[in-house]
Amino acid sequence: MMITANDMMYLRRCVELATEALEAGDQPFGSVLVDGDGHVLHEDRNRANSVDATYHPEIAVAKWAAANMTAEARANAVVYTSGEHCAMCSAAHAWAGLGHIVYVSSSKQLGEWMEEMGVTSTSPINSLSIQEVAPNVSVQGPIAGLDAEVKALQQRAFHRR
Repeated sequence: MMITANDMMYLRRCVELATEALEAGDQPFGSVLVDGDGHVLHEDRNRANSVDATYHPEIAVAKWAAANMTAEARANAVVYTSGEHCAMCSAAHAWAGLGHIVYVSSSKQLGEWMEEMGVTSTSPINSLSIQEVAPNVSVQGPIAGLDAEVKALQQRAFHRR
């Protein structure tokens, strides 16, 4: 699938949400849920430091979708996100029956960036791709160009630690 101008608009919003998260003291991640007609239904940012460790935007979007959308509408929806879902979020996405995922930066990139900066992961789980956790979910990413913006946000977050 080709990235459209609308996809880029939603992805840029994810980066804005990630920036908001970082500025609020959380890790820089943001997600946007879009229905099959291109309407933004829900968006959120990481709140793992300010709410609880499981408050990732991808989980917030999946929970919102499960509570507010039909199974058919969820299957036709697209989740845009600044970073590839972690294993916890990938599972929530699959269990909620959400459709396609488009992410700006991959888990692999995040690991490489951390290694470049000498940052040791504090994650209590292994880094797995979405497809390793939820093999039936269609995914697209990373997005060249925007991934550099996410890298810069992650660098700011790592230097803050």
